[in-house]
Amino acid sequence: MTTDARTAQAPSLPIAILLLLVPAIGVLQFRGIALAVTIGLVATVVTHRRATGTWPWPRLEGPLLPLLCLAALATASASWAIDPARSVVTGVKFAGFVLLGAATVRVVAEDPAAPRLLSRALFAGLAVGAGLAGLDMLTGHAIRAGVRGLAEARVELVYGLKPAVSVMAVLAPIVAALPGIPWKARAALVVGTLAVALVIPAESARISGVIGVAVFVLARVSSQQLGRLIGAFVGAAILAAPLVVVAARPNLPSLERIPMSAAHRVLIWDFVEGRIAEKPLLGWGAESGRTIPGGRDLFPEETLDRFGLTSPESRAWFARPQPQRLPLHPHNAALQIWLDLGVAGAALAAWLAVALGFAAARIGPGAVGALAAGAVTGMLSYGVWQEWWIGFALLVAAALQALRPSKAR
Repeated sequence: MTTDARTAQAPSLPIAILLLLVPAIGVLQFRGIALAVTIGLVATVVTHRRATGTWPWPRLEGPLLPLLCLAALATASASWAIDPARSVVTGVKFAGFVLLGAATVRVVAEDPAAPRLLSRALFAGLAVGAGLAGLDMLTGHAIRAGVRGLAEARVELVYGLKPAVSVMAVLAPIVAALPGIPWKARAALVVGTLAVALVIPAESARISGVIGVAVFVLARVSSQQLGRLIGAFVGAAILAAPLVVVAARPNLPSLERIPMSAAHRVLIWDFVEGRIAEKPLLGWGAESGRTIPGGRDLFPEETLDRFGLTSPESRAWFARPQPQRLPLHPHNAALQIWLDLGVAGAALAAWLAVALGFAAARIGPGAVGALAAGAVTGMLSYGVWQEWWIGFALLVAAALQALRPSKAR
């Protein structure tokens, strides 16, 4: 059988196709990532079954155990949640997604064709995604407007590339470490991706991209312990998150000098800390941010005064209907876990962070950089239960199997 024929029958081929498509999907319509990844993961498991005659049952090791414990706690939180149906659905879906992802990771780890196949697909996928994002910017977002059937780009499309930049930020350190691709080509793509990210209005995603690549470089020249240290640091940050908000509150300068979107995040975190204090042990239930009492209200004037937001411009910005006290989720993974699942959930999430740090350290610098970029994004942006973000994380876990030392030789 020829190499091309073996590649066409490789169980990891659906993952390679995902890596080729997902960066572009992130640009065009990021919510499509959840469906695409679900189809790809199922296809990978089924292909493995057809090729080997066995199912790739997940191995209960590494990050999988704390992930399943979080899923169990999220499901159980329906018994005390303010929205029980949403909590149980969230927990069950999360468990299913994680188990499917873990099975896929096993398939890729056992497929000898995976390193070569995934490396090429990931390199090409990031190049297409970064190029498409840059072209969309140059055309005044005409590409994404066309996908949505709009004759011209609306104002809100200007900020719609943030998820795409977040995806590229996590993938860039992995691409930097890919085996079988000349280092000059990898360096050029990573630098080009960061250049595109830096001209897109997505501050937190840009920060995560720069930090991810910087950590990759540091991991290349330092010891294997860096990944473990990052995992431990993230775990400690999760446990300490509410206390950090309380400690920082009296010492904050006026928020007038920072972008209003950043000031809004600070006010959200202040509101969420208060709600966490009301139910610190088990929280309000998984995905409770959508129904937290007072979350849909605007910030009162006394809160704006307390944070120095007194100018007419600030008052006008916060008088709009959009800057609510809790718009869907806190835009901070640590605070959301505390809000939803209390100290019990925070302890499990800290365990998960440490397990991810150990796993990243075993794989190498690309994984360590991706972990750092993902952690920054999680602390500044998306909700922990968002399906597209979970799906992307599972895809990254599968892609990282191409970097395992035993397969890279």
